[in-house]
Amino acid sequence: MQTFFMFGSYNPDAIKGMSADRTKAAGDLVKKCGGELKTIHALLGPQDLVLVADFPGIGEAARASLGLCKLTGISFSTSPAISVEEFDKLASGS
Repeated sequence: MQTFFMFGSYNPDAIKGMSADRTKAAGDLVKKCGGELKTIHALLGPQDLVLVADFPGIGEAARASLGLCKLTGISFSTSPAISVEEFDKLASGS
């Protein structure tokens, strides 16, 4: 499984639909796309929220990102991530 950070930006229509039910539906959609939702955090700054999820591959992550946009009206920017330990290994050439 690959970790992905899914950064979301609200628009006025997306804000109107906020609810615990929609949050649950978002988690269900990630699972339906073959993923596992690890955490969701609200943010202050240029991005409004971040979902951290594991997916088998980029196709499943893309499907979830598009599906979440359709479900919530929130636009997502989805990025693959690796642990800092793995990054250190790559940087050191080992």
